[in-house]
Amino acid sequence: MTSVLQLDAVEKAYPSSEGPVPVLRGVDLTLAPAETLALTGESGSGKSTLLHLAAGLETADAGAVRIAGTDITPLSDTARAAVRRSDVAVVFQQFNLIPSLTVADNITFQSRLAGRADTNLAAELADRLGLGAQMRKYPEALSGGQQQRVAIARALAARPRLLLADEPTGNLDEATASTVMDEMLNLVTEAGAAMLLVTHSPTLAAQMGRQVHLKAGRLA
Repeated sequence: MTSVLQLDAVEKAYPSSEGPVPVLRGVDLTLAPAETLALTGESGSGKSTLLHLAAGLETADAGAVRIAGTDITPLSDTARAAVRRSDVAVVFQQFNLIPSLTVADNITFQSRLAGRADTNLAAELADRLGLGAQMRKYPEALSGGQQQRVAIARALAARPRLLLADEPTGNLDEATASTVMDEMLNLVTEAGAAMLLVTHSPTLAAQMGRQVHLKAGRLA
């Protein structure tokens, strides 16, 4: 079975006035279909960098990043975007909703780009995430927590093979965060997708099937 996500000896450094600053030092990671993984680590440990590499938003300095068997490292920005549009969905701490679109249209936006728009699925996701009464509203009329749930629904509506989430419940209270995470996990499991969650929360990390910790640029 082909891994959904595979990182082989991935290295990444950022320039500084004193020379390159290593962030990831030979990271190996494999994520199988229907597997859920929590990535933890101190602030500045490189968690978000690893997620950006997995999403094809940045490129590794060395090593390989494979999505469903395709090494995206040597691809052009356009080709990486095509892989991301087809196979990957990302939920950031920032909602990145489109202000001029209703909740319903925001939820179906990415799935339309991927050619997999399904209004029935969008409505089901909205109901399960407590957004059923908000579908005709615009993002500015929603609370921060509601906007985050729209972003989660948008990601899941695209039926991705890989869901990447960077502190996806950071704008929710603890009880709502737990409920939303339970629903995310149920939906990911039902779809047979893989999920990589970046989080500082031991409670959320414990809900995932597996945990890894990033320290000094290496996984433990």
